[in-house]
Order: sequence, then C-alpha cells, then structure tokens
Amino acid sequence: MRPAQAGLFNPTGGLSVTKKILCLCALAASILAGPAFAGALDEPAVMTPFFTDSGMKTMKPKDDMMKAWQAMSKDDQGRMTKECQDAAMSKPHAEFCADVMQFAGHK
Repeated sequence: MRPAQAGLFNPTGGLSVTKKILCLCALAASILAGPAFAGALDEPAVMTPFFTDSGMKTMKPKDDMMKAWQAMSKDDQGRMTKECQDAAMSKPHAEFCADVMQFAGHK
C-alpha cells in the first residue's frame, strides 16, 4: 500500500521536483519585485534634493524645494504625487507631501 500524500509532500516524504521549482520561482520573483514595491518617497536618490541633511530630517526652504521639484523628471513627479495622494503612504511624510501637492498644483 502507498503512503498517503499530504499537501506539498510526495509519497517519499520530500517535496516533488515540480513543487520545488515553483517555490524557487516564487522566491526569485519576490526578490526581483521587491524594489518595485518601494515608492518614490522611499528612494533616497529622489528624496535627497529636498533635504538639507543626509538623514533627510530637515527640509530645504520652499524655494529650493520648488527648484528640486522642477528639476525632477515628469515620471518621478507623477510617482511622488500619486504616493502623496495615498493616505497610508503619505502619512509618514505629511509635511513633505503637503508641499509636493502644492508644487503639483493640487490643494
């Protein structure tokens, strides 16, 4: 009599080759897609021009921030505006996002 299969395990007690491959593919996809989940508000290269310090704790004066905004690509401006419109994403960056929304022409 053959042993009963239980979920992911094959009769010999280990993972089947197909299921191992599927698990490895899922792991690889999550590693490769990880940076895609980080938004513009989390990218130091995008955010640094708006701050006076490397720790990004002190924002530059509004005029300097506006210049940094205008120097950004339209794609980065769009991503940043979209993230600032999302309540959950913008909450830790509330003061910054208020300025971004003004720069983007929103109130």
